Amino acid sequence: MNAEELAKEDGDDVASVNDNFMEAGLEQLTLFAEEISDLEAILQDVAELGGKDAGKKSARLVKQLRGFEPSVTLIGQIKSGKTTLINAMLGRRDLLPADVNPWTSVVTSLHLNTPLADDAPTASFQFFNQDEWDHLVENGGRIGELSARAGADDEMEKIRQQIAEMRDKTKRRLGAKFELLLGQKHHYAKLTDDLVQRYVCLGDDLDDQADDDQQGRFADITKSADLYLDAPAIPMPFCLRDTPGVNDTFMMREQITINALRDSRICVVVLSAHQALSSMDMGLIRLISNVKSREVVIFVNRIDELADPAAQIPEIRASILQTLADQNGPENPQVIFGSAYWATIALAENLDDIVADSADALFNWAEASLTTETSTMDTKSMVWHLSGVPELFSALSERIVESTGAEVLAAARKRALNLVSGVQASGAIVSMRLDGDVIDVMPHDALVGHLDRITQDKLALLSDRLDSVFDQFSSRIDQSQKRFLDRALESLLQHLESEGEDKVWQYSPDGLRLLLRTSYQVMRHNVTAACEDVFAATADDLAGLYRAAFGVAVDNFTITPPAAPDIPAPVTLGQTIALDLQTSWWKGWWKRRKGYRAFASGFYDLIEAETDPIVEELKIRQAGEIRAMAERELREFLDEQRGLLTDISEKSTVDIDDLENIFGITAQQERAEMFAFILDELSAQTARRSEGDDQ
Repeated sequence: MNAEELAKEDGDDVASVNDNFMEAGLEQLTLFAEEISDLEAILQDVAELGGKDAGKKSARLVKQLRGFEPSVTLIGQIKSGKTTLINAMLGRRDLLPADVNPWTSVVTSLHLNTPLADDAPTASFQFFNQDEWDHLVENGGRIGELSARAGADDEMEKIRQQIAEMRDKTKRRLGAKFELLLGQKHHYAKLTDDLVQRYVCLGDDLDDQADDDQQGRFADITKSADLYLDAPAIPMPFCLRDTPGVNDTFMMREQITINALRDSRICVVVLSAHQALSSMDMGLIRLISNVKSREVVIFVNRIDELADPAAQIPEIRASILQTLADQNGPENPQVIFGSAYWATIALAENLDDIVADSADALFNWAEASLTTETSTMDTKSMVWHLSGVPELFSALSERIVESTGAEVLAAARKRALNLVSGVQASGAIVSMRLDGDVIDVMPHDALVGHLDRITQDKLALLSDRLDSVFDQFSSRIDQSQKRFLDRALESLLQHLESEGEDKVWQYSPDGLRLLLRTSYQVMRHNVTAACEDVFAATADDLAGLYRAAFGVAVDNFTITPPAAPDIPAPVTLGQTIALDLQTSWWKGWWKRRKGYRAFASGFYDLIEAETDPIVEELKIRQAGEIRAMAERELREFLDEQRGLLTDISEKSTVDIDDLENIFGITAQQERAEMFAFILDELSAQTARRSEGDDQ
């Protein structure tokens, strides 16, 4: 079958086309969205039954649930088709320009179905600040740092020329005062194609552009773009991040991609079927090797350009897995084959625009991959299925539901359980007082004093435990760095002894990355254990305070500690260092050295200076972020419990007549029964989720 026959077949069954074919692969995410809706409904009931304070807490939890926006970062080589793939996933073929030369320092975050205030912007663009711009134009970015450190004058001169050219073009685009724009953020109420092209894509060479052409006007200095739009097929808020390719002159894109990966738990590596994991993609392997294998999905795009997909795809898959194994990449990641081009064809009104060779490849792949179930699809649904997008959506949905989604739901349910338990306890005290019971209650000031002491003691305990963990971590990675440098130096000297200075020596830095990654994993385990211990002890102290403060027992009253925060992956370990550049640059550095002493001291100083920023990043910035996450979780837990306990204290001292006016005896009894039912339902939801996670 050729392209004409495909178009004819499409015309024959157009009336039966499933308008919802874009929802294929999103079934798990739809079920997850329903779980969130169920929890929101319970919280709405709590708000209605629990009074003003409980209503505020419930509303806050509902807002957090509705604001949950799992993010997926796409990385890959330039021209691998990331942008076309993203457009297809959104069902908007031409949203992001894919046929221009990008200034790929821009990370474009597409926020789908995000709840926004009426006056909130739908497009925001952040420019580089002065320090970031100076680092590029004065130092030449990472390559400039490296070349200056190594005394590579020739390389530095080339970089200076490239920077001067870039700076001149920027001034011509923006005027001599363009630096006044640095650090600014531009917001727009309405997202348009012109905005995207003006801020994100540079287009063709400036000399070829008309004077009134605004395409790429701000792209030189744009660091990130946040675009907000609706995606009806996706059942909940969702963020897709389109990152720059990593093979640029100044290594600027690499650092920006690393920063984007920090903000996402799931990474999609987009490769071109023609050059899947070629030697140019080693930088990609370094980036993803520090992310959990389960959180990496590889999408091999552009299979529409293969002559014989059925025969070639198994070979490409085997090659990818072997390359990853050889280069210490993620073990057994999911590899999906597809074509963003086919997906955009499926989104068109008809299929007659498909090129003949692509149609041939489509049917070649269809004969090899379609099952009895999928072969009965209408034509557009079949093309959409063969594009690989539904399989990609399915993989992403599965990972969201089992990772960040499960964590968000679990945390929300724990907070809801604590809220309901607290309100139920408050109601029990009200009921006893309405029944005429005398309750011996701790004075409010004394209760607040106890809460203050618990807060102070537990925050101090958490700080002490984390100090110990991070001290051990710091010491361990310092030792790892020194051990690596000593071994590398020993290897260098052995090479010089046996091979002399004429043969270029090579040494992989993967050993250092492995040592640092292992140290990080130990630290992650220890931080989790410390948080779990302190959080549990805090919950026990609070439960004890409740018993001491009110002197009564309430059925099913519990205080559930929060979960330890999820520790982000050490993606900074993927940063390129000098030893990764086993190319003409390294050969040039080698040839500039004369004598063993010059080799030894020059090498040690160079690699130490190259790896120091990675070590400091782990010890200071990342450790600091982890500490802040843990302390924030504990503070929020303590604040919630303070609100609940003080609310109970207030209910225990309200005048009896006021209690009757607020609740009424019958209403209070019904209220208690409703909260018992809500508590059972929350517990059942939590149990069902736990059973699903264990399977």
